[in-house]
Amino acid sequence: MPTDQERHDQGMTVRRAVLSDAHVDRSIAATTDLTADWQDFITRVAWGDVWSRPGLDRRSRSIAVLSSLIAHGHHEELAMHLRAALRNGLSVEEIREVILQSAIYSGVPAANSAFRIASEVFATPEPAPSETNEGAAP
Repeated sequence: MPTDQERHDQGMTVRRAVLSDAHVDRSIAATTDLTADWQDFITRVAWGDVWSRPGLDRRSRSIAVLSSLIAHGHHEELAMHLRAALRNGLSVEEIREVILQSAIYSGVPAANSAFRIASEVFATPEPAPSETNEGAAP
């Protein structure tokens, strides 16, 4: 059984690969006493345990994450994970299909919002590490 430190290290490796060094650096820099335990938790559990499991490749995990975020209306996370989906090998055309598929199960308004967010994300280059934080999100 891996130690907490090993899970954290694995999680940080995967988190950086999926979200980018720039995003993770911004999140870590924005860590406060209030959010320090949260940052440790998401790194160990979300990234070190779940995203590191062998059962799905990162492309498949990105599809699952996009679908879930669209369904639940988590727009800030959706923008971040649209960029991650590209990094994980999905094309814009495949992401379009994920959003269209989500319209059937999550509703037209959810897909409409997702297309708006995707249009904004794909029209804007990824922010540099010195730019403002997207939030201390995973």
